[in-house]
Amino acid sequence: MSDTGQPLLVERFDDGVVQLTLNVPERRNAMVEALTEAWGATTARLADDRSVRAVVVTGAGSAFCAGGDLSWIGYGGEGGTTPDTARDKMYAFYKTWLSIRDLQVPVLAAINGPAMGAGLCLALACDLRYAAPTARFGAPFASLGMATGMGASYLLPEAVGALRAREMLYAGTIVQADRAVEFGLANEVVAEGEDVVAHTRKVASRVAGQAPIAVRLIKAALRHGPRSYAEALEWEALAQPVTMATADLQEGLRAQAERRRPSFSGR
Repeated sequence: MSDTGQPLLVERFDDGVVQLTLNVPERRNAMVEALTEAWGATTARLADDRSVRAVVVTGAGSAFCAGGDLSWIGYGGEGGTTPDTARDKMYAFYKTWLSIRDLQVPVLAAINGPAMGAGLCLALACDLRYAAPTARFGAPFASLGMATGMGASYLLPEAVGALRAREMLYAGTIVQADRAVEFGLANEVVAEGEDVVAHTRKVASRVAGQAPIAVRLIKAALRHGPRSYAEALEWEALAQPVTMATADLQEGLRAQAERRRPSFSGR
């Protein structure tokens, strides 16, 4: 860990953005036990915090996240470990890290370096992804002798499509930053020399400036992927009237008429 001694840095900004920085740079931000515990406790707090409007996730040092802690993968290091007990451990680990996907507010990844294995899945669990030119994306489960984990068999096809997911999973293909947008792994790759975290924070600030009740309902509509046309209409016919009853709608209409930026209160 860095000089702060904290495996996860939590920064809060006045606009409602919270930044989470994986802070184990000497391990390339691998998901060690202390980081995993801090992550689970932090996301649980954020889930109940109505002042949060957007979350940014990034890594300290030169990597976004190198993935799981390989020191406890397998059975050699733990006497009496069986596939069944390992399943319980892995499932709890997955649920802890992927809890970020369940937040009601948008989550943005600032991918400052390699995102590998479970680290790639963490990035894929975010709603929006912005990458530095030094970012790399890979899912080398098979090259380690493992089947997919951390939701990779769902999250990767959801992001890049079935054919590209198969290539990355079967062949261990590593995608460099210059192809990340083409693959569907990133919304944008920032220019050489530009700070990807600062860039992502700017986008998060724009997200945070939108009407928070509306944004939460939009995220709920998108959370489970494509739905049928009829289901989409049914959901919107319920969700849109909810926003019509809010003070934020009136503020949005006034701001448009007065040609100014709205100031939403979340009510």
